Amino acid sequence: MSDKALVDQLVNHYKELKNEIHKVIVGQDDVVDQVLISIFSKGHCLLVGVPGLAKTLLVNTIAQSLGLSFNRIQFTPDLMPSDIIGSEILDENRNFKFIKGPLFSNIVLADEINRTPPKTQSALLEAMQERSVTTGGVNYQLPAPFFVLATQNPIEQEGTYPLPEAQLDRFMFNIWVDYPTYNEEMAIVRATTSDVKTELKRVISGKEIMQYQDLIRRVPVPDNVLEYAVKLVGKTRFSSDFAPQITKDFISWGAGPRASQYLIVGAKCHAVLNGKYSPDIEDVKAVAKPILRHRLVRNYRAEAEGYSMDRIIEELL
Repeated sequence: MSDKALVDQLVNHYKELKNEIHKVIVGQDDVVDQVLISIFSKGHCLLVGVPGLAKTLLVNTIAQSLGLSFNRIQFTPDLMPSDIIGSEILDENRNFKFIKGPLFSNIVLADEINRTPPKTQSALLEAMQERSVTTGGVNYQLPAPFFVLATQNPIEQEGTYPLPEAQLDRFMFNIWVDYPTYNEEMAIVRATTSDVKTELKRVISGKEIMQYQDLIRRVPVPDNVLEYAVKLVGKTRFSSDFAPQITKDFISWGAGPRASQYLIVGAKCHAVLNGKYSPDIEDVKAVAKPILRHRLVRNYRAEAEGYSMDRIIEELL
């Protein structure tokens, strides 16, 4: 199949996939779009929102619609790396046997990732980067495709272990899950307080997802779009020649090269899902906020003057 035909097929699959997801998930269009973009871009997501906004349900619904294996890990302060990776046991013949942990799944939901100590966080983040784990001197490949969708509660700080910036950088997107509108909440309550059960059909196979991931990498990018993405990231660094006054005033640390890479890959995927065969600057802008918001560090002046991360990014755009 030609790349053009693959793009058309992906657009059809994408529309069908969204229809299936919205059988269960009411609203949250931007959140659904960004999660799907990260999946087709071979990235990972951090979903940030208060409890009760269906973050877990969203991930579960997407896993069912994609026809992939799914495991949920509830992160707690006493969780150890072996609890998620797996451990070696002695079998009946007194030989060591590796028992795989819940990390060995296509989609892993890391629920409340900031509730577990750094030792366990780092074990997960190593798997995200390498897509493999090593235990007992043996390397085990994780199933492909492999995605980590982590959730984080922004309002509770007691008993939590915030992810350091270097670990946050492993996530392609930081997605803010907001409250539903009045009409959406009416629809949610009506649907969830009845005995109606929704059956989801599988839209895309794991093999097709990997095929689409390779397709996204082959999408050509014009030089002006590449320059825009790199300059945009350069604007976030106060020592850069491109840095505007707002960066010098409010940002203490800017984004690294991984942000530039994800801006281009995300723009490619956004363009393809909207039926285009090459991204433009608007596609870069469409994915800029979730890619940059967890890669910039505001200073005290920004917090004192009420400059949110999204406001700073909007001015940079």
